[in-house]
Amino acid sequence: MPEGDTLWRTARTLERAIGGRVVTGFETVLPKLARVDEDTPLAGRTVESVEAEGKWLLMRFSGGLTLLTHMLMSGSWHIYRPGERWQRPRRDMRIAIATDAWLAVAFRVPVAEFHTEATLARRAGLRTLGPRILEDDFDAEQAIANLRTQPDAEIGVALLAQRLLAGIGNVFKSEVCFAARVNPFRRVDSLSDEEMRALMRAAVKLLRANVTERSGDPIATVFGVRRTTNSMHPEENLWVYHRSGKPCRQCGTPIEWRRHADARSSYWCPTCQR
Repeated sequence: MPEGDTLWRTARTLERAIGGRVVTGFETVLPKLARVDEDTPLAGRTVESVEAEGKWLLMRFSGGLTLLTHMLMSGSWHIYRPGERWQRPRRDMRIAIATDAWLAVAFRVPVAEFHTEATLARRAGLRTLGPRILEDDFDAEQAIANLRTQPDAEIGVALLAQRLLAGIGNVFKSEVCFAARVNPFRRVDSLSDEEMRALMRAAVKLLRANVTERSGDPIATVFGVRRTTNSMHPEENLWVYHRSGKPCRQCGTPIEWRRHADARSSYWCPTCQR
C-alpha cells in the first residue's frame, strides 16, 4: 500500500516530469472524469503543480482545475517517454496525461476526481487530515493530542488514522513502533508522553529518510526500496515488517505477527517491544 513517503516521491517525480508543461492529450476510462473533460477539456491547460497531502495527490492545472487521486491499496502513477513500453497492462490504466516530453499514467487508481478550489475545500477526508509528518511545520504535540482522543485504541491502529496524523501506513506503523520500542498492541492511554514523543521522532526520522534524494536524475524511480535500517543490503532494509518468525535484527528473538481488531496486521519483537 502506498504510504506518505511514496506519495511524496510520486508528487515530486510528477512535478519534475510534467510540471510547467502543457497537456497535449488526456485519456481516461472513468466516466466522471470523461464527462468533465468533455465540458472543460484538459488538453491545452498547463500543469501548474503536483503535491501530496497525506495519502492524497493533487495535480493542479491552469484555469483552476485540480485532479485529486487517492491510491488506496493498489493504485500507482507511472512516468513514460512518448512511445515507451508500459510496465503495467493497458487494462489497468485509469488515467493518461500526455505532454510533449512525458506521459503520466495512473494505474488502478480507485479514487479520482476533478475539483475546483471551492469543491476541493469541501472534500470530505482531505481537509480533515491531521498534522502531516512530511511537512516542515509538522506539529508533533498536536499529533500526540489527537492520538490521545482515542484512549481505548491500540496504538498500531491509531497511527493509521489519517485524521489524527497523516502519512503513516501499514509498513511504517510497524517500523515506527519498533524504532520507538513500543508494542503496537498497547492502548493509547497506556503510553507515557515520552513514549508518544519517541513514536513521533521515529515517524519523522523514518519517513523523511525515505524521501531524500537518491539520484541526480530529475525523473528518479518513484517506487524506490523503502529502508528503515542502516543496512544497504536489499534484504535487510526493514526491521520487522513481513519478517514473522525471523530473528530480530537487534536481539535475535523471533519476530511475531498478529491482526488488530480492524483486520490490519502488525509485526513486532516481543523482547524489544514488551
